[in-house]
Amino acid sequence: MPTVTKFSLPDTTAVLTRTPATLDALLRGLPDTWIHGNEGPTNDGEATWSPFNIVGHLIVGERTDWMPRVRMILQHGEARAFDPFDRFAQEEESRGKSLEQLLDEFAHLRNKNLTALQALNLQPEDLTRRGKHPALGAVTLSQLLATWAVHDLTHLHQLSRVMAHQYREAVGPWSAYLGVLKCAGHSAP
Repeated sequence: MPTVTKFSLPDTTAVLTRTPATLDALLRGLPDTWIHGNEGPTNDGEATWSPFNIVGHLIVGERTDWMPRVRMILQHGEARAFDPFDRFAQEEESRGKSLEQLLDEFAHLRNKNLTALQALNLQPEDLTRRGKHPALGAVTLSQLLATWAVHDLTHLHQLSRVMAHQYREAVGPWSAYLGVLKCAGHSAP
């Protein structure tokens, strides 16, 4: 099977459309052990993320990252850098909410953003337009959109790793066969 390397907007939106339902099916109604468990402190003593934190983080991205940056590329190109993204804003924004509220909010925001994305009727030449990331420099619209999908997949991977971690001792000797228990993660939370 060939490796997929070329960007496709329909393929990207196929992933983005499924993320809310995937999260909902996996998380809704689970006991707190699964929802609020994390992987313990990092080497620098910071807390790692729980499924609750991950969903909150995805909500912040829906509000402040993906579509605002799409619009910025289309309106300003490289003339104005993206606003920095606060990767930890969910700590405050999710406080006092239930996971069910977060799942509903994420599904609503994602639907709204995908509807707005579709309404832009992006053409191939739009996908090559460039914006300015505050740390990475010049990026194209297609790179931003591809990153949106891979960001979802990164956090789905993180979610499965965090949840598996809750049973790291309970599985006993089978841990030798469970690669998810050996995965140290591949990106910052």
